[in-house]
Amino acid sequence: MEFPKDLRYTKDHEWARLDGATVTIGITAFAVEQLGDITLVDLPEVDASVTAEESLGTIESVKSVSDIFAPVSGTVTAINEELEDRPELVNAAPYGDGWLVKIALQDRPAYDALLDSVAYAALVAAEQ
Repeated sequence: MEFPKDLRYTKDHEWARLDGATVTIGITAFAVEQLGDITLVDLPEVDASVTAEESLGTIESVKSVSDIFAPVSGTVTAINEELEDRPELVNAAPYGDGWLVKIALQDRPAYDALLDSVAYAALVAAEQ
């Protein structure tokens, strides 16, 4: 399993991509594999404040319901509205069309402290 090198990762299996002052967030391919077929994604409203390491929504699959944890603190600037009707996009393209939310980043050092792809790959290897 490959993990894109341009992303940062959490121990809870979310990914974060920084673009200027905006962070796009999703769940990793490993998380998707563990969850199975995604059936529902519950995301916060635009303009909601989120706090790093706290739940920002849930993701339901045929196996379970799991919290989605914010990798960074900030304000939600966009949600992936396509997931409302097509939650399976998370399964099909977790690092692309299956993104979840975009957040205006409050704290750049917190983003920089997230795991890089090598550290995340080691975490996944230890969990398998």
